[in-house]
Amino acid sequence: MHFDLVDMRLMVHVAAANSLTKGAEASHISLPAASTRIKNLEESIGTKLLYRTSQGVTLTPPGQAFVHHARTVLGQIEHLRGDLQEYAKGVKGHLRVFANTTALGEFLPPVLRSYLLSHPDVNIDLRERLSHDIIRAVTEGQTDIGIVAGMERTENLQTIPYRRDRLVLVVPQAHAMARETRVAFADTLEHDHIGLHESSAIHGFLRQVCDQLHRPLKLRIQVGNFEAACRMIEASVGLAILPESAARRHALTMAITIVPLSDAWAIRAMQICVRNLDALPTFARELVDLLVADAAASEPSFSEAAG
Repeated sequence: MHFDLVDMRLMVHVAAANSLTKGAEASHISLPAASTRIKNLEESIGTKLLYRTSQGVTLTPPGQAFVHHARTVLGQIEHLRGDLQEYAKGVKGHLRVFANTTALGEFLPPVLRSYLLSHPDVNIDLRERLSHDIIRAVTEGQTDIGIVAGMERTENLQTIPYRRDRLVLVVPQAHAMARETRVAFADTLEHDHIGLHESSAIHGFLRQVCDQLHRPLKLRIQVGNFEAACRMIEASVGLAILPESAARRHALTMAITIVPLSDAWAIRAMQICVRNLDALPTFARELVDLLVADAAASEPSFSEAAG
């Protein structure tokens, strides 16, 4: 059975648009040519890949399986192209790491600095994503290493315990909630919030929580990092939900107060996710080992801060 990359891209575009016409346009081929390609593909496989209706097209179960694997194959090819370009420039390795907001902003910078100093021939593509998007990216081969938090399902991946991540409420010292020993996230929604940028994982996570509560998040201002959020809190612009590690660090120099959240989701176990640890190149496994060692060395101090 032969699979053509053009057919794979066409099916991925058709699935994304639920339209054969738009899929053909995105693939830069004519509609008749696209229709013929899919018809030939269906005949080759021996089953229908699309349900065709007057409203457009949807994937059949075999079509869903085809598109899932096509995305993986196409993603791997793009990675191969990028890696070969890097190798042509003298780079010996290329790693893709997807992480949630806390890991990226609080824990990874010193580890990656040490790693890159000891691996001058390795480049790292580091991106921030929501945990469920990271799991999908690792599963589909879009990234080599993922760092996720929370109760996301990872049964198809190898996981390694990493750190614990606790989200807390941070308020100005004069705020009424500063006197509380514990507060529910829902009770904070009456107040103006300071949010991180919309592409941040924490912002996306809190939006999901608000959707589940059927309550809006009253964003007074959005900022780009934890320090800016704490400065806005100190200036009494609003309150914010932040990682405890970041909040405690900035509370040493700013007039802010940390209040624990009573919500169960506030305490989250962080994990390193890979498709197959043994299949990773040596330089990638070395980064995983360094992350685990750094977390083990830091965990006692983290536990004391959380206690």
